Amino acid sequence: MKDGSTRLPPSPPSRHGCGFLVLDKPAGLTSHDVVARVRRASGLRRVGHGGTLDPAVTGVLPIALGPATRLLPYLPGDKTYRGTVQLGLRTSSDDLEGEVLEQLPVPPLGPEELERALAAFRGEILQVPPQVSAVHVDGQRAYARVRAGEELALAARPVVIHGLDLLGWDAARGRLELQVHCSAGTYVRALARDLGQALGCGGALASLRRTAALGFGLHQAISMERLASGPMPPLLDPLDVLVDLPRQRLDPAQLSPWRCGRALPRTVEQLPEGAVAVLTPDGSLAGIARADSKGLLLPRLVFDATG
Repeated sequence: MKDGSTRLPPSPPSRHGCGFLVLDKPAGLTSHDVVARVRRASGLRRVGHGGTLDPAVTGVLPIALGPATRLLPYLPGDKTYRGTVQLGLRTSSDDLEGEVLEQLPVPPLGPEELERALAAFRGEILQVPPQVSAVHVDGQRAYARVRAGEELALAARPVVIHGLDLLGWDAARGRLELQVHCSAGTYVRALARDLGQALGCGGALASLRRTAALGFGLHQAISMERLASGPMPPLLDPLDVLVDLPRQRLDPAQLSPWRCGRALPRTVEQLPEGAVAVLTPDGSLAGIARADSKGLLLPRLVFDATG
């Protein structure tokens, strides 16, 4: 293929053939369980999810259908959660699902002490993932090795906590409620663990709900019951979430060369280098290109490819 582009097959004629669906995942289901149910409901095999949720976690799970699955890497990666942290214990999984390793008394804490502790976790930090996590260690998932009896020394990774707000504090129960706005790859379980360590009493995640991910929010989400009851809900237009990408609309003469995977000149003034959403003359998404330093758009994903 020319210019290293990836050509996608033509979108199915159905209005359900290409786009996004947002599910409000209940506790007890894996992200793969949700994908399987969307496949059955939609009749499509090409279905993928953005941002895995642990079975115990509820909330926003974006689902891509058809060629939109190839757009997932171009969506904003930040996520927002609302969670409850139980102080006074450490567990093997950094949440209440794991084995209790230690119980400690919770010191007298007020909003000022909690705010001081939270301040240390805002911004770019180094975070060690939980032992029970999907991080790869020598080709295996960390959770698989831990369940086989190993104790791992996982390396710290940089993550960004864009926002960390104290929503509530129950001193009698030693529980605090937090809102966390973070970068991709952040573990809120690890945040609960590290916050408890900073307070000197240990901590574990008691509950977690994702309220936003990849540019989608709970206001767009449907329940699993709604999905199962049919008919299939209309899909969200990819352009509604590719809001962070600059755009260039093709003129009619450029559409055929684009669909053949040819590089095209940039026509938008001061278009930055990097990913660009390319639109058809009527304003629908034609694909994704990379703007280079020579003033060209190099196709990366081409919808309705020909030739």
